[in-house]
Amino acid sequence: MSNYFSSVKLFFNRFFIVLFVYQICRLLFYFFNKNAFEIISAKGFLGGIHFDLSAIAYINLVFALLHFIPGNFKYKPNYQKYLKIGFFIVNLIFILTNFVDFEYYKFTGRRSTFGMITASGMENEIGGLIFSFLVEFWHLPLLAILLGFGFWKMIANLKSASEQSANWSQIAKQSGIFIVLMGFVFLLGRGGFQKKPLRIVDAVNYGSINQSAIVLNTPFCILKTIGKKETLESPKYFSETELNQIFNPITEIISSENPNKKNVVIIILESFGRENIQRGQTPFLDELIEKSLFFEYGFANGKLSIDAVPSTLSSIPSLMNNSLITSSYSINEVYGLPKILKANGYQTAFFHGAFNGSQNFDQYCKVAGFDTYYGKNEYVGPEAFDGRWGIFDEEFMQYFSAKMTEFKQPFFSTIFTISSHNPYIIPEKYKGKFPKGTTKIHESIAYADNALKRFFETASKEDWYKNTLFVITSDHTSSEPTEKKFKTNVGKFRVPILFFDPSNPSIVGKNQKNLQQIDIMPSIIDYLNIKSKMITYGKSYQSEKDFVVYYLDNIYHYISGDYYLAFDGKKSLAMYNFKKDELLKTNLIKTEKAKATEMETFIKAYIQSFNERMIGNKLTLTK
Repeated sequence: MSNYFSSVKLFFNRFFIVLFVYQICRLLFYFFNKNAFEIISAKGFLGGIHFDLSAIAYINLVFALLHFIPGNFKYKPNYQKYLKIGFFIVNLIFILTNFVDFEYYKFTGRRSTFGMITASGMENEIGGLIFSFLVEFWHLPLLAILLGFGFWKMIANLKSASEQSANWSQIAKQSGIFIVLMGFVFLLGRGGFQKKPLRIVDAVNYGSINQSAIVLNTPFCILKTIGKKETLESPKYFSETELNQIFNPITEIISSENPNKKNVVIIILESFGRENIQRGQTPFLDELIEKSLFFEYGFANGKLSIDAVPSTLSSIPSLMNNSLITSSYSINEVYGLPKILKANGYQTAFFHGAFNGSQNFDQYCKVAGFDTYYGKNEYVGPEAFDGRWGIFDEEFMQYFSAKMTEFKQPFFSTIFTISSHNPYIIPEKYKGKFPKGTTKIHESIAYADNALKRFFETASKEDWYKNTLFVITSDHTSSEPTEKKFKTNVGKFRVPILFFDPSNPSIVGKNQKNLQQIDIMPSIIDYLNIKSKMITYGKSYQSEKDFVVYYLDNIYHYISGDYYLAFDGKKSLAMYNFKKDELLKTNLIKTEKAKATEMETFIKAYIQSFNERMIGNKLTLTK
């Protein structure tokens, strides 16, 4: 039996070495992302061990079996040699997935899942980007090599064991111990005796809602999402009658005036978070804001570029772990701006200077109903490939302006810029011309602002310009906020949203209302005086409603007026007056119970409506 216990001891020795390495990875994750967090509690780090044990146990179930199984064959040198190599390789692969999030977390605001690391739509860019990232983040491969070397050295070997034959009594005892030990490892993987296995959302039990990424580890998130398609369920909070009384997404725009037939141009600026404007990097956009209706509290509906398109163009929020465009609901019928405006005589087009197929935008444009998609393949103009993503913003926006001059009015065009995306490449001719700022993105933000200026200079000379409504927003915030208020679960979603009509000076000023990307569609239809009945999860800027909803880290985030509520699908976690308490220091959930109950009721109805309509493919109205 001594040999058998030596093998058991060896497994747990290796198991706890892996656990130790996970703690190193958690500290490194915090080090590389410390700007995203304020005070990190010891409870968060200790709670992380719970998730580490679960991930390590699941990953090593097979190795546990190979260490615990009765029989003296386990003590042969070759068996132990290959068992050690296999244990090292499998665990190292999972350990290194944490390294992805040392930098990727800055962009997504959450730990990577299986769907995020395998998302399609980046096939053409990936070669250049991998090289670029290896150069920019050279320290990560170096750290990975050092960690891998140290990990190998720490893994113990089995001390020499005699190969005595085991009698039936010993085999019976070993079998009993084998069953108990395998049950114990499985229990660790499950996360304990609780009713349901440990889930990603359970991370909120170990710290504030803004610290879930510290508690979690990337292998756990991958394991919990591997092979799973996005499958929504109706929470059945309310009956159909109750649901429609609380929240009904069917919206009817009624106008006594005739449609004004203005052209519509939506410009989605890559990574132009609210914190990046009006601070010296964006002189042109700052100037344009003074001539526009600008929403001081503008919000993105997601943290990824791929979330912004359906939100902005089809008024569909991002309330799933996967983006709509890559989810199993991606081919659901939608009735958004392209179809509504096309039905009213508009020519429609979508422009994106990246490789065709990037982010699956071309696919979504077909579902959304655009007439034409213009990508890198269609671009005609001076050589302007940035070597990574696609065509530099300045040249592609000039192409954008030229194409619209060819369009028959009225037209609806959307452009999604690319140059202010990592690796933040700007043309050689502009090197040293723009302020560097305080983070890596700022110089490219300044370049993109200049490209926007050049676009408006060119467009303003065209006949269609004064008959056009321009709507400008950002896809999401940038990766490294510098001010504390932009690091909270409210601040990390704040983006600029402005409406500019060069022929209508009456829509000018700074509006304090909360407006989100999904409000852009109904706002445009309202502004154009187009009579329409549609399903929208947003509201017009002219509406009396004042709410915002977004989703991150398995938490629903809801803003109503001055208040912000975090809801995990079952219970409210926290509520703050975010306009008075920008850093979300004072949780009001127990002191303002009536307001918390009111907000929880609304968000429940909103979630139920979204899930049921998405499941039933009911995002359009039957005639």
